Amino acid sequence: MADFPSFELHGRVALVTGAARGLGRAISLALAHAGADVALGLRDKNSGASLVQEIEALGRRALALQMDVLHLDQIAQAVAATEAFFGKLDILVNNAGGGFTNLAIDVPEEEFDITLNINLKSTFFASQAVCADHEAPERWMHH
Repeated sequence: MADFPSFELHGRVALVTGAARGLGRAISLALAHAGADVALGLRDKNSGASLVQEIEALGRRALALQMDVLHLDQIAQAVAATEAFFGKLDILVNNAGGGFTNLAIDVPEEEFDITLNINLKSTFFASQAVCADHEAPERWMHH
């Protein structure tokens, strides 16, 4: 097994966007290894079966969710489904991301917009969705 950093997350629930592969997959496994239950935000919900099994093999609960971050309705639904299934949501890892497939000089506006939506807009609205059901601390309030 890979070496994991030492941190304790027993009793915590995490939602990881872009969890299917690469860093998202590794983050999901590290969170589970540290004791967290993990909701897997996936562009294709069906791609998460093996990762769910790996997390469950670590003795944690896992939930594969349809969560293409380019669709704000899927973000909201995934956050709500996480809270409904686990009863809470403690940690959001905004991992989903992408970049240009062309040289910058050749990037069309549509590809530029998609890149911003994946890397910026989805991060903002996933964070907003998680915070929407939680009361903001008093220091965040403006009177």
